Order: sequence, then C-alpha cells, then structure tokens
Amino acid sequence: MYGAQLIEALRRCADGRTSELRSAGPCDATQGRHPRTAVPTRTSFSTRNSLEFFGVGGERMRTAGCDTIVDAKDLSVVGITEILSHLPKIYGLYQRLIAEAAKRKPDLAIVIDSPAFNWRVARQMKERGIPVVYYVAPQFWAWRQGRVRLLRDYIDKALVIFPFEEKFYRERGVDATFVGHPLADLPQPAMTRNEYAAQFHLDAAKPWITIMPGSRIKEVRMNMPTILEAAGQLGSEYEFLLPVAPTLDQSFLQDLIRQQSISLVPESLPALWHSRAGIVASGTATVEAAMMHTPFVMVYRVSSLTYLLGKPRVKVPYFAMVNLVAGEAVVPELVQHDFTATNVVAQLQEILPDGVARNRMLEGLARVKSSLRAPGNTGEGVTPHPADRAAEIILSLGD
Repeated sequence: MYGAQLIEALRRCADGRTSELRSAGPCDATQGRHPRTAVPTRTSFSTRNSLEFFGVGGERMRTAGCDTIVDAKDLSVVGITEILSHLPKIYGLYQRLIAEAAKRKPDLAIVIDSPAFNWRVARQMKERGIPVVYYVAPQFWAWRQGRVRLLRDYIDKALVIFPFEEKFYRERGVDATFVGHPLADLPQPAMTRNEYAAQFHLDAAKPWITIMPGSRIKEVRMNMPTILEAAGQLGSEYEFLLPVAPTLDQSFLQDLIRQQSISLVPESLPALWHSRAGIVASGTATVEAAMMHTPFVMVYRVSSLTYLLGKPRVKVPYFAMVNLVAGEAVVPELVQHDFTATNVVAQLQEILPDGVARNRMLEGLARVKSSLRAPGNTGEGVTPHPADRAAEIILSLGD
C-alpha cells in the first residue's frame, strides 16, 4: 500500500513540473503491509505519465504501474531462525533485482522498509552512483541501533513515518524528515454497519470483534490458535471478523478456523471501523486499528529460539507502535508467554463495555492519530497526505 500510494503521489507531483531530473519510484513487497524495495527506471518527469517504475511488488504495485521484477510474496519471511532456510531463494531474487537495475540504469532508487534486504540494495545503488531515498525507514531505534551506520553510508535521504524517528536519526547523522504516517488520514468507510452486516451475513445485533493474526503464514500459524481459543471462551455472544490479508490465501485461513464461527471478510478497515474491539497482532495492523478508533488488545508470538535471541536486543519499552508513539501504555500488550487465551479475554472484557477503561483507550488512540499526521498544511488549512509530502521531497532532490 505505501509503495502504491507513493507512485501515485510522485505522478501527481510530477504533473506540470519541467525539471530534467530522471527519477524513479518504489515497489511494494508485501501488498499492503510492510513494503520492501524499489529500483525504478531512467526517465524524465516533465509530465505525470513519463515516470517509470520497476522493482519488488505485489498486485497493488502492479496496478499502480510498477514493473515487478520480484514478487512481494517471495520475500515475506518472519523471524530470525525462520529466514535461514529461505536465504538461498532470497539471495537469488536479490541478484535478479540487481541485474535488472544494472541493465536499466535507474536515476533514483527508493527503498521501503525491510532493512535486511534493502540496505544491500541501497549499497549496490550507491556503488553505481545512484541516489537512494529510504521511505518508511527501518526501525533501528527498536533494536540493533548500531546499524544506523548503514543509513549514513548508503542513504541520501530518509523519509520517516513516526514523529520520534526524525530526532533519533538526525542525532546519528542521517538526513531524516518526518513526513507523516500514510494511514493517519484514512477516511472512515462509507458503508453503514447494517449494509456491511447484510453483505457479509453478520448479526448486526451482536458486538463484533475483529481478529488480525498477521499478514504472513508463519505469523498466523503462531498467533491464530490462541486467538481462536479466546474467541471460543468469549462465545456466541459476539461476531468474529477475520480480514483476509492480501498476502494470504483464503483457503489457508479457512483450514485454520475449521468449524469455528468466524466470518472471513476482504478488507481490514471496514471490519475494524464497525467492530466493538479487536485482537491485533503487532505490526502495521495496530496502527490501522488506532486510525479506525477501535480499542484492541495487541498480541504476538514467535518461535522460542527467535524470542530468546531477539529479546535482549530490544531497546524500546513497548512492542505496540501506538504505545511507542504515545510514550505510554495506551493498549495492552500480550507477548509470548503472556499471550494466553485467558489473558486476551480478560483484557477484552475491560474495554468492550462503556466505561473508564474504554474511554481512556479511545482518548489515547485519538492522540496517536493526531501525532501521526503529516506536518504543515497546503495553505488552506489542509494537511498534505504523507505520500504527497514524501513525493515533493523526492522530486526536489533534483531541483
């Protein structure tokens, strides 16, 4: 999603410009979750249609006009130990991407998230004299802070989406600018709750709970059993909605839920908007829930070895992004051994009914949403979309 938004914004911003910088654009590696990398092609941008893009991407990137050399799904791997078995395949995809870049000779590379893959792409681009922009910069502030040197060495400009990141990176010698979070200005879904219930055969009289176990198969396999157990304890008093992430097959989720009364729906935002609460795995989905003003419990589990190796390296006090942005525990975090069905149910029962706990969380989510909006305005009191702000900065590099 982030990469597709940026491509569209780059074309909007390029419309009518006469600069002769040959630019390029991003490709999304996870079809709407955490994008990976971008290596675009040589072009001028005197008109919006003159920009060309190639790199890593999924269906949304292809729709936006990106020539996807590598499919996003092939890079979707979670966990320190889990990635080891995929290294030969990932290296082959990396080689394919670099070979294509060598052939097309892009004027600009935009890499998005996924530092393990992208710093290597950035290094190859810099060695070829190609400027590199990092959009959705890696979360080195959370762990492995020493790796900030990779941005200093290989990145010309970092565009960050969380307000505290600009200070963190600038203090460490990286030219970083906060552009706002791409999800901060999401409009509320237009479909009413009754219309949504009719379309997906839901009981509008019951409270709804959206469950979001992750966007990758490994994540879902680790998180889903406990979530299903919690849903079973909550019982038939509630309707449970499971949005199908673009990176997952519906049949895979159907096999997991088996006979449990859980409704698969195509998109997360309407489900969250119309739900009373959510059970949400750590990641971008927690920001989506906050933007939809949906109280939720954050959950997450990885393999025991991954947790053992990773836990000592974590440098932040919270796992949930909304808590990091707020600087306090706005939502409860149930991670690893704390992530049990009993704990999930207990936390949900605090925020499902009207009352102090629910109101406090809603107020905290509102503060987070406000702080994630892009700085500045258009001159008419309108805050620019983060992707538009990012596009303006990218195109100005050639001015």
